[in-house]
Amino acid sequence: MIDSPAALPVVGQADWEALRLAAVAAMERAYAPYSNFKVGAAALTEDGRIVSGCNVENAAYGVTLCAECNMVGELFATGGGKLHAFYCVDASGNPLMPCGRCRQLLFEHSGERMQLITPRGIQTMDQVLPDAFGKHNL
Repeated sequence: MIDSPAALPVVGQADWEALRLAAVAAMERAYAPYSNFKVGAAALTEDGRIVSGCNVENAAYGVTLCAECNMVGELFATGGGKLHAFYCVDASGNPLMPCGRCRQLLFEHSGERMQLITPRGIQTMDQVLPDAFGKHNL
């Protein structure tokens, strides 16, 4: 959980609710005929846009696209930038922690001190992927 909220960029309750609604709307459009595990993701960009995505399964399971992957695609399709706040939901609308691959993807495109809604509450990117590998390692 967050130790010092004063040090974080402001993400208001209205922002979290807008992200939750966008994630739920995306989840409702998910294509999950094999697992029936629908996922929706939404993020607020640093310039105030909301981008979203849903999972899209494939019979060749390894090429299934996670909701977060589709959301980052929308991020770039609508102008790029960095992510400021993130919300992911399951088919019941409950907060869902991104898988490890998607945490890495989010890290790569997150702004400084990006916040995520998780099953444990609001956390920073550093909390959900500590000591992340990135361009600073290359």
